[in-house]
Amino acid sequence: MSHSEPADLIPYVVTLGTAGGPRWWKDHRGTPRFGIATAVVVGETWYLVDCGQGAGRQANAAGLQMSQLGGIFITHMHSDHTVDLPSLLLFGAFELKNATRGPIPIIGPGDRGKLPPLSPRATSVPEPIAPTRPTPGIDGLVTGILSAYATDCNDRIFDSLALSPSRQFDPREIRLPESIGFDPDTEVAPPMEPIEVFHDGNVTVTAILVSHHPTAPAYAFRFDTTGGSVTISGDTAPCANMAALARGTDLLLHEAINLDILAAQYSDAQMLQATMDHHRRAHTTAAEAGQIAAEAGVAHLALHHLVPSYSPPEAWQEARSRFSGQLSIPDDLDVIPFGPGARASLAPATARTSNN
Repeated sequence: MSHSEPADLIPYVVTLGTAGGPRWWKDHRGTPRFGIATAVVVGETWYLVDCGQGAGRQANAAGLQMSQLGGIFITHMHSDHTVDLPSLLLFGAFELKNATRGPIPIIGPGDRGKLPPLSPRATSVPEPIAPTRPTPGIDGLVTGILSAYATDCNDRIFDSLALSPSRQFDPREIRLPESIGFDPDTEVAPPMEPIEVFHDGNVTVTAILVSHHPTAPAYAFRFDTTGGSVTISGDTAPCANMAALARGTDLLLHEAINLDILAAQYSDAQMLQATMDHHRRAHTTAAEAGQIAAEAGVAHLALHHLVPSYSPPEAWQEARSRFSGQLSIPDDLDVIPFGPGARASLAPATARTSNN
C-alpha cells in the first residue's frame, strides 16, 4: 500500500471488547468493558477474533455487517473468548438471510483429547461436565450450541422457512503437524513455524501455538494484508512462539494481566492459590508484553484482554519499561489503523483512535 492511497483502504482493527476473564468487568472509572473481541477490517470485509461477551452487539454498534464478515477466529476454548458465539450463530443467521454468499468459516482449536491434569491443590476429584465428550474443539462447540438451541432453530427453519445456521457457518478445526511434538499436558507450545490457517483475496492468516496451560491447543493469529499486518496474541504466558509470530508486525494486540490487584479479589484461600497458580503460568504482565514487542520489533503495541480491567491506567504503562515504540491502551470500540499507510493518514473519520 502506498502512502497516497485513501484512508478507507488502510486496514484497521476495532477493539469491540477489551476485558478478559469470565466476569462482567468495569474499568477504573466504573464504565463497563465488554468481553474480548477484535474486528480486523480490510476494505469492506471484516474478520472477528474471539467472541467475548457482547461481541455481536459491539460489532453492530461499530457498523459492521454480518453479510461482510469474512471469518471468525477463536484463539482457544475458554468461555470469555466464546460466550457470544451463540448469538452470532443464532441472531447472525437472521442478518444473513438475504445475503448471497457462502458459509462463514469459524476457525479454531480442535479437541484437547483428554481432561486437563488435576490441580495439585485439589483435595478431591471433581466430576467432569459432559464426560463422553469433555474437551470439544470448535466443531464440537458449534454442534453443541446448535443442538442446545434445536427447538429455536427448528421452529424458525420449519415455520418461517429460515435458512439453517448449519448452512451459514462452517466450523474448521486447525490441524497441527504431528512432527512438532504438541502435547496438551507437557508441550503446549513447542517451537514451531507459523502455519497458514486461512486466506482469501484480502488476508492471509497464520497461527502458532502459545502457552496458556492447561488450555490447549491455544493459538495466536497473524493477519497479513497488502496494507500491513496485525498479530493478536490470544491468552498466553511469555513464549518464544509469540515473538516469532509477531516478528516485524505493524500492530501487536497482546493480553495483559495485573497479578497484584487480581489476587485481592479472592476470599477463598484454596481458590486463590489455585487461580493464581494458573495466572502466573498462563498469562503475561504488561512489562512482559512490552518485552515481547521489543524482541519482535513491532511498530505498535496495544494491550487488551485487560485483567482485571479496573486496574489503574498506570499499571498497563509498565509496558513502557521494556518497549520504546508506540503503545496504546484502547477502550471498547476504539479503532487502530495499522500498516505503512497508517503512519501517513488518519483512521476513518467516524472512528476513534487510542494512543494512550
